[in-house]
Amino acid sequence: MRRINSSELRIFIVDDNANHSTGIKQLLELQSGYNVVGISTNGEDAVKRLEGLDVDIILMDMNMPEVDGVSAIQQIVAKNENVNILALTGYDDPDLIFRAMKSGAKGYILKTMVTSQLTSAIEEVIAGKVYLPPALATKFFDEFHVKIAKQSRPDPQKQALLNYLTSREKEVLRLLTDGITYKGVADKLVISETTVKTHVNNIFQKLQVNDRTQAVLYAIRHGLVEPGAPLQQAV
Repeated sequence: MRRINSSELRIFIVDDNANHSTGIKQLLELQSGYNVVGISTNGEDAVKRLEGLDVDIILMDMNMPEVDGVSAIQQIVAKNENVNILALTGYDDPDLIFRAMKSGAKGYILKTMVTSQLTSAIEEVIAGKVYLPPALATKFFDEFHVKIAKQSRPDPQKQALLNYLTSREKEVLRLLTDGITYKGVADKLVISETTVKTHVNNIFQKLQVNDRTQAVLYAIRHGLVEPGAPLQQAV
């Protein structure tokens, strides 16, 4: 993915609160030099205006009248599956986080986190990563576990991907889905943190992902990890 200079980054904001949109625009342009190329006050207008418009990332409010954020994301992604969308909202509801990410958002951040985390969130998403602050990641994965528990067992062919991971790597991945830190994993498995990082790097390579969040998302989505399943004993 090409490196985008801050002055070249084109951002589109969708928020039914005009004052908030203006504040975000001023903050981004002042702190990071980003170029806000458009602001829309509702999902329907955003979908129309974004068709054919060249933008690098869309900041999408979730709670809007008529066409809400989730519906707008679905419509936008249907026309451009590679679009970068960062959900920006005041709600930390786990079901909303889950639906936004499932619809195609590449990240989710609360409006209360804007001043301290918005620039970092944008940079992560632009770099091809998934952005979820730790507190929201826990809520998202909890909801993911609930959704999966209600579904049928994973496809056997997808389950076969487990063969690419060693028993120890499965243990590490299972602990990562519980939101445990590398140090916490090391303590639980009685191994060094360096060894944990080696296992994590191997997991990344085998699953062809770039970071922890993507690994956990991939693992759960493809049935590599069953929420609540007991850990296997590793040798």
